[in-house]
Amino acid sequence: MQNPGKGRVVKPVRFIDSANCAIEGILHAARAEKHMRNHFIAAAVVLLGALFLRVTPIEFGLLALSILFVLFAELVNTAVEAVVDLVSPDYHPLAKIAKDTAAGAVLTTAVGAAIVGYLVLAKYVLPMYGKVLGMFGSPAELGIIVSVLVVVIVVIMIKTLTHKGTPLQGGVPSGHSAIAFSIATAVSLNTRDPLTSLLSFGLAIMVSHSRLLMKIHSMREVVFGSFLGTAVTLIVLLLFKILAF
Repeated sequence: MQNPGKGRVVKPVRFIDSANCAIEGILHAARAEKHMRNHFIAAAVVLLGALFLRVTPIEFGLLALSILFVLFAELVNTAVEAVVDLVSPDYHPLAKIAKDTAAGAVLTTAVGAAIVGYLVLAKYVLPMYGKVLGMFGSPAELGIIVSVLVVVIVVIMIKTLTHKGTPLQGGVPSGHSAIAFSIATAVSLNTRDPLTSLLSFGLAIMVSHSRLLMKIHSMREVVFGSFLGTAVTLIVLLLFKILAF
């Protein structure tokens, strides 16, 4: 803490002052860093979900510790970025290494937290998810092919009406996202295996994210395409199921 009068660093003496400084640091990280806010939201969702699923105290403790490690790493990353910007306001290769390494620490803890979360919550969530997939049954092969083709046709029609982009690049919606989520939905309903479904949707998310990284689509276009591909596939497969009877 800086003393503006004498220009020297003054450490807080009272515990309440130290706690206030710590809280100010957390609040600054939440205000300045979007990732920190996302971590807080994810932490709230996971902890509330754990209470709803009635996990054991040990499992809840493991989840809480994993979340705290991620938040701790993000706080350290924010501190490192602030110090680097203070010492080296201009670009420097070593400054980049320092920031990248700190960001890597956050990514490492996030991956570890994801692994712990999966190991703890999988036995509660996956059976429930499997029952939901089982409600739809296994679609016919013809229904899967038709659903993907219908998604492609709908995407092209919408792009034609909006006069933005081409059938294969740009415009509303993201065709890659729509097709990727259509295939993921079809795979999920066909296999009715929760883990296969999650991996399929994970790949669909990676495809959609690549469109953002390449700056071909906006977030709105990608999200629209994802929902469109999922919804159209569900509707077509449900129609095939109804007509089969």
